[in-house]
Amino acid sequence: MAQNVYECLFILDSNRYARDPNGVSAAIPEMVEKLDGEVLANRLWNEQRLAYPIDGHRKGTYWLTYFRIESTRLSEFNRACQLNDNILRNLTLKVDPRLVDTLVAHASGKAAVVRVVSDVLSSEDDDDSDDASSDEESEETAEIGAKS
Repeated sequence: MAQNVYECLFILDSNRYARDPNGVSAAIPEMVEKLDGEVLANRLWNEQRLAYPIDGHRKGTYWLTYFRIESTRLSEFNRACQLNDNILRNLTLKVDPRLVDTLVAHASGKAAVVRVVSDVLSSEDDDDSDDASSDEESEETAEIGAKS
């Protein structure tokens, strides 16, 4: 069967996460791996007040995960999420194959490095062209100064 990459955003119980952050967060990759999947990126996104209470909880911990799994196993994954008491809600989306590398790099924190390097390289190219234009400007200024 076809293996697809999925993005899943979880809202975790903040109280349980505060008591045992490693235990709660480790349960997510375990669910994926039990279904013969591969976790590509797994990280805390944010902890904030919920727009509306979920099962009496007013605060939630948002957890973002990218994983690769067979499409036929996705229903089993969603069922495992429903049975996990630490997960209040989850949303799983299929990622377009053209975007996988970029999204996973961003979630892993590697995209910022790539962006900085590309910005530096492009600014070096701009500096070279700026030097040429500044030379032309200084020659024009010298000609104008010589005429007056």
